Amino acid sequence: MKNNIWNDRTNKSMLTDFYEFTMSNGYMDHGLNKKIACFDLYFRQIPDSGGYAIMAGVEQMIDYLTALNFTDEDIDYLRSQGTFNEDFLSYLRDFKFECDVWCVPEGMPIFPNEPIVKVRGPIMQAQLIETMLLVTINHQCLIATKAARIVRSAQGRSVMEFGARRAQGYDAAVLGARAAYIAGVTGTSNTLAAQLFGIPCLGTMAHSWIQAFDDEFEAFRAYALSFPDNCLLLVDTYNTLKSGLPNAIRTSKEVLEPMGKRLAGIRIDSGDLAYLTIEARKLLDEAGLQDCKITVSNSMDEYLIKNLLHQGAQIDSFGVGERLITSKSQPVFGGVYKLCAIGDSEDELEPRMKISDNLDKVTDPGSKELWRFYDRTTGKALADLISLEGEIIREDEPYEIFDPLLTWKRKTLTNFKAVKLLDQVFAKGNLVYDRRTLSDIRAYCAQQQDTLYDTMKRFENPQIYFVDLSQKLWDLKESYLREHSHN
Repeated sequence: MKNNIWNDRTNKSMLTDFYEFTMSNGYMDHGLNKKIACFDLYFRQIPDSGGYAIMAGVEQMIDYLTALNFTDEDIDYLRSQGTFNEDFLSYLRDFKFECDVWCVPEGMPIFPNEPIVKVRGPIMQAQLIETMLLVTINHQCLIATKAARIVRSAQGRSVMEFGARRAQGYDAAVLGARAAYIAGVTGTSNTLAAQLFGIPCLGTMAHSWIQAFDDEFEAFRAYALSFPDNCLLLVDTYNTLKSGLPNAIRTSKEVLEPMGKRLAGIRIDSGDLAYLTIEARKLLDEAGLQDCKITVSNSMDEYLIKNLLHQGAQIDSFGVGERLITSKSQPVFGGVYKLCAIGDSEDELEPRMKISDNLDKVTDPGSKELWRFYDRTTGKALADLISLEGEIIREDEPYEIFDPLLTWKRKTLTNFKAVKLLDQVFAKGNLVYDRRTLSDIRAYCAQQQDTLYDTMKRFENPQIYFVDLSQKLWDLKESYLREHSHN
């Protein structure tokens, strides 16, 4: 086996859990391979007890499903396991993706228990793609959600993603930068991510640059001569206020200004950031450098940013690394992929449901639609509704929604616009989705977050958003529970 097989492996078809292969072989053995199944991908809890999550990863899901095939090397490996029969291996060798796939568009705020990806097709195929769909959607939703919180905490100041070296692997570093950009960061230090996705590439110097010179001023002077049009100096290598700031100001006066240039900014990476930035702002202003920006880094997250600004810190931008790219406070998104219907054809799907003593693990049966109600006057999102496929929501009539657990809690909506959130991506394995640029996805994310009330954007105890079931879906779920639960 080649040592660089992972780098050569642009087709991720073998990135499955082994039981997806064993189940698929078993379906064929028992004549279920022609069955049509419907699966929902959804998540159960919002990270960090937040008010909403952000959908991301759709473009990489498309890349995966478009390239889905099994090579001779894959078949030989599976044969070597001594588990699979030749009929199944022949099926994989001639594999052609034939499923229908729908998803919530990237950048959309999403909520627990609603289907954000829906797959319908031959059960063997819908089963085989489970792991790759989950790892793709789970990771980018997680990082986009964390980035949205951090960007929100900055209150309009720019946030730069600086986390590549602390990410859990190459793909996490690159795709994490992509997800963070969707949610509003201004750029990334990850050059590969910037190159691949057209994200602004940001970064200046490390402490090692300054330590490589005999003294701090010489290091600043050299950098200013090399990069006079965008000179941002790291001022905390030795002593921020007694050495770094004075040397940065001297560099501006003696090197940049004689060239007709201005000092673009300073960065502080350690110490009492509130105190240091307040004092730095005073020194810069006294030196006539009111336009010099102050950037801070050093284990930033939304809570630290919020506290710094509350203390009056004079900060223009934030560099955020490990706590963003790993979503350190809650590093698991928790998306799941569950069978919700099966039948001999698309028109004969019978509902399926997982029943559990743990309410979080009870699933919603049947092939479903997802709707969002918007107020026609304000444009604000009012509630989401999960309905059975084919249900019609009339906008010219009042519509009653209700809590699916506390059913006496009801509300009648009027003057609303009902929008289906699941866009079709694949039809019988053929791509039918208009792919969007990353900049368009990013703008869409900002626009859709603006449809949420500010009370949902609180970091502590955000307002809970309604995700309700239609009456028909609720009735189906109740009847299924009565019929199949065993007390």
